[in-house]
Amino acid sequence: MATRDEKAKALKQLHEGEQAFIVPNPWDAGSARLLEALGFRALATTSAGFAYTLGRRDGGVTLEDALAHCRALADATDVPVTADLENGFASSPDAVADTIRKAAQTGIVGGSIEDYDPEGDRIYDLGHAVERVQAAVEAARELPFPFALTARAEGRLRKNDDLNTVIKRLQAFQSAGADVLYAPGLTTLDEVRRVVEAVDRPVNVLASMLYPATVAELADAGARRISIGGALCYAAMSPILKAGKEMLNDGSFSWIETIVSPSELRDVLE
Repeated sequence: MATRDEKAKALKQLHEGEQAFIVPNPWDAGSARLLEALGFRALATTSAGFAYTLGRRDGGVTLEDALAHCRALADATDVPVTADLENGFASSPDAVADTIRKAAQTGIVGGSIEDYDPEGDRIYDLGHAVERVQAAVEAARELPFPFALTARAEGRLRKNDDLNTVIKRLQAFQSAGADVLYAPGLTTLDEVRRVVEAVDRPVNVLASMLYPATVAELADAGARRISIGGALCYAAMSPILKAGKEMLNDGSFSWIETIVSPSELRDVLE
């Protein structure tokens, strides 16, 4: 197994490289192992996908749940894992910093903090949001390995904020020391270009909201890291829903014709 330091170095090199890379989002250890076996060089957790494995809605997991999930994925794979740490599971900067310290103990080597307050259903005031990022960055810098801190500006996704407002927040998070910047909710390549041109940190984009853009097109727009959020989990759940409805409503099992064979799964994992 790769060591934590080796994983941290590998993730840092991916962010510093000239090529864009995909960081797919598994929802459990099994899906993480499959994605690693296929050749992906880094993975990211998905808060929504993980919540659904617990029978909860997105936002329904606790910090303790998330930390256990981070540990399970980090232990299951040799590639670096960066985590969706939602809003840090806290509002105060000190508590967010503590979340980073605890998350770093699980074996992950990166994590994101967003500026959305789920309890108040609001975007944090810019000053408070910056203080939270600063605290997270300081906690990350205290660690004995390079922890990639991603700062997320959620306004485009949560409140349909104009892009200039989102860019201003990303620039403030950059000044606060974030290693990676992320504004989920961008929907065009032109928006990606505008964000990339406005900052000087690696930018993560959410491919599921930019479809049908390809990796090449996203890279040409300047994206460095490409994630897919909960989309893989949704893709896995879709045939379950379809098969369940068929069995319940039609009493038939035609869905069996399309499933992957156990041997194929074993071959991938060998």
